[in-house]
Amino acid sequence: MARLKVLVAGFGPFPGAAKNPSGQLALTVARSRRVAASGAKIIGAVIPTAYQEVFLTFSDVLKIEKPDAVLLFGLAGRTPFMRIETRAMNVASSLHPDQAGEKPTDHSLVAGSPQILNARAPVRHLLKVARGIGAEAKLSVNAGRYICNAAFFHALDAARKTDGPKLVAFVHIPWPRGRRPRRPNTQKSRCPSFEILRRAGDEILLALIAAARKDSICREA
Repeated sequence: MARLKVLVAGFGPFPGAAKNPSGQLALTVARSRRVAASGAKIIGAVIPTAYQEVFLTFSDVLKIEKPDAVLLFGLAGRTPFMRIETRAMNVASSLHPDQAGEKPTDHSLVAGSPQILNARAPVRHLLKVARGIGAEAKLSVNAGRYICNAAFFHALDAARKTDGPKLVAFVHIPWPRGRRPRRPNTQKSRCPSFEILRRAGDEILLALIAAARKDSICREA
């Protein structure tokens, strides 16, 4: 059996988040000793928060690396808990510019693709393992209409192809405790520590690796 390959990616800074913790979390989880012990090949990456990067660079990474599974982390700055996303929408909002100052000119992300693509991952099990280490987590049906949703949709669209990833998961994280930019009149947040997010990220990735291995065995049987 070929060695399992998993792409773990987060995002770079964007307006309102000069230091995006999702990129740091993705790289930290990708280097985890516990994950390394699984024997899977883990590729860590930080995706620039720009539509052009998602449409071209991220899509190219999927084509070149051909990962068996993809785990994406993104920042949901207004939510104080982890969100396991269950679907992505083939739509982009032109309200908010990306890091490059650009807005999508076409509201559809991928012409000819379905309006909604469901996550290709055991989302309820990922939720369970995240909660198992003490992280507050919930399932979500709305990945937004910004870069996170765009990358999630592109990964799921790639998974529809024969040589695409078999499993794709997306986890939105809150600001880690003490890192949220201060704003006037904001109340003290109950956001988790970065360590809790890291431990939950490790467990989610290990669960995704186990699911990918099980899927591979079933296909070869």
